[in-house]
Amino acid sequence: MKISKDIRFRVYITFLGMCVFGMIILYKGFSIQVKEGKELRSYADSMHTKIEYIQPERGNIYSEDGSLLSSSIPQFDLRIDFQSIKADTFHKHLEPLSKKLAAELGDHSWTTWKEILETEYQKGNRYFLLKKKASYAQYLNVKKMEPFCKGQNKGGFIAESQTKRINPYGLLANRVIGLWRKNAENVGIEREYNLHLSGMQGQRIVRRIAGGTWMPIDGSEIEPENGRDIVTTLDVNIQDVAENALLQQLEKEQAAFGTCIIMEVSTGKIKAIANLGRNESGQYAENFNYAIKRLEPGSTFKLISLIALMRDKLIRVEDKVNCQGGTSKFGPYTIRDSHSGLGVLSIKDAFAHSSNVAFAKLIHENYKEKPASYWYNLHALGLDTLTGLGMSGEVMPKFIRDSVSKGRYSLAYLGMGYQVLITPLHTCMVYNAIANNGKMMKPYLVKSVQEYGKEIISYQPQVWRDQILDSQSIVQLKEVMNEVVETGTGKALKNPYYKICGKTGTAQVADKGIRYSDRVYHGSFVGFFPKENPQYTICVVIRTKKGSANYYGGQIALPVFKEVANRLYAIYMHKSESDSLIASRKSYLPMQSMRSRDYQMLAGKLNMPALNTEPQDWVHWIYPDSTGKAKYQKLAMTEHQTPDVQGMGLRDAIFILENAGFKVIPVGQGKVKNQSVAAGTQYRKGQFITLQLG
Repeated sequence: MKISKDIRFRVYITFLGMCVFGMIILYKGFSIQVKEGKELRSYADSMHTKIEYIQPERGNIYSEDGSLLSSSIPQFDLRIDFQSIKADTFHKHLEPLSKKLAAELGDHSWTTWKEILETEYQKGNRYFLLKKKASYAQYLNVKKMEPFCKGQNKGGFIAESQTKRINPYGLLANRVIGLWRKNAENVGIEREYNLHLSGMQGQRIVRRIAGGTWMPIDGSEIEPENGRDIVTTLDVNIQDVAENALLQQLEKEQAAFGTCIIMEVSTGKIKAIANLGRNESGQYAENFNYAIKRLEPGSTFKLISLIALMRDKLIRVEDKVNCQGGTSKFGPYTIRDSHSGLGVLSIKDAFAHSSNVAFAKLIHENYKEKPASYWYNLHALGLDTLTGLGMSGEVMPKFIRDSVSKGRYSLAYLGMGYQVLITPLHTCMVYNAIANNGKMMKPYLVKSVQEYGKEIISYQPQVWRDQILDSQSIVQLKEVMNEVVETGTGKALKNPYYKICGKTGTAQVADKGIRYSDRVYHGSFVGFFPKENPQYTICVVIRTKKGSANYYGGQIALPVFKEVANRLYAIYMHKSESDSLIASRKSYLPMQSMRSRDYQMLAGKLNMPALNTEPQDWVHWIYPDSTGKAKYQKLAMTEHQTPDVQGMGLRDAIFILENAGFKVIPVGQGKVKNQSVAAGTQYRKGQFITLQLG
């Protein structure tokens, strides 16, 4: 009996313990649900969801005339959530969908597409990759297909957008415009105006599903704010002229690098800035902004010396100076002219013939006792500070001032453009001030910042120095600079159509492993035109290869200036003739660009003169001459040369360009006003071309 009670007691104790333990478990479970539940559920959700940031659309960069210089094109990763598509819907549309995908995407035959879709549907794949980096057109076309047109929840269609940055004009002004790359160092306008261009990112919540993939949750998106557009002062046509002229000369001379700057005289706008350097393969590319690289200017600096002398009223351009046959001693140092035999000349003629001796003597003799006056003049011309262009990489000018070793003789070298390092842009800025009657303009590259076509920031021309020299001296300097072209080192520029003011320059280089014995030179020409009413200032600087046979500025830089100036003059002066020609054509029906067969059909209906062409030919500017015969220009379709589609409708332009191998990006509506790849230039298949319509 005692044993029975003992056993019963133990059973009760055990049962009681189990009840207490159960109560503890129930209490703990209740406590977790009530007190810690919210926090733990949030933690559990965080293991299966995350915030994904959505990048905004980067702003575009435009030329002043609205041509697209840099843009982002959309690309899409197209995916399918098969679990969102009902079985009957899927099987109903499987075959027609497979055929459409084969036609649109072209990666597989329609039967292969059918097999792939069936297999993935049976797996219940919720994140199947249909196409990576699909174009915008492919995205739109696939989105319209059944059952994808029903949306993500019923049609299972998922599109994830990305952007690719392109420069429609290729390497044109590439260094100045820059190239934006994610997680990489950027340059040019893309870097300097990144705050405006980049916009503000958005975000969305994505959930992890089977297979470890992440899928967006509907309704969780916060839209990004797109970047703003930058409108530059660049002119695509002028830039193209500058770049091609520079490239042609660099290739001819096999030079190391070159730069060509074109500035609008009255405003300081940079209309073009070409920078080309030779790479290891021997090809030329926009690899560095040489326009803001510090270089020894050589004889183009003689204008600055002349300005200093005239500001201080120390000379007149008619005064005489003895060039001493082209050789002169300054203490232990000998300075020589590039061309020996020069005797007593007026300062005007000494400048025209670029006498080193003359300008070394003029600066040394007039400033050796008061060098501070010379430095003050350089300061007044803004040559001891940055130009304010606002581009990374620009460096301060450097002057090698008088030292113990050279005594006061550094002034002699400075007078002729040695022992000074300034950027080509600084030189261009000073010459432009003379063209602008003494008013020095601050150079600038960006005209405005726009948001959805509305201007929110505007940059206006700024006067940097109101009057660097009196008006009478300005007139005399223009005459002196014109004499360079009339009788001096720049006489290859002389022409019967317009007058040019400028200066040649040559400087031997000793820089970063280059010794004087290597015979490397900077050849330059800086000037403006037309003399009576200057429109543009152009600065060309080229560094030669080692031991180059041609190295004078008049030999290597002047041809670039000539090509650019002639082209700009023709464009500028031809405008009135073009306007009158267009006006004269309003008395009949002119045709700009069309197929010959289309014109022949219209001609028959409207009693217009017929053309002697094949039906498949394309023709430009069809109009009757004085005899009533049709005058026209046949559109040349040379292989690997860009067709001219300006004036065409978009459909015809796309037909021609896509047949030639281009990928076309149309902007606007109407007929083609401008094309990003110039007509007649070489291109590669698959290259992008932007058409400006209007």
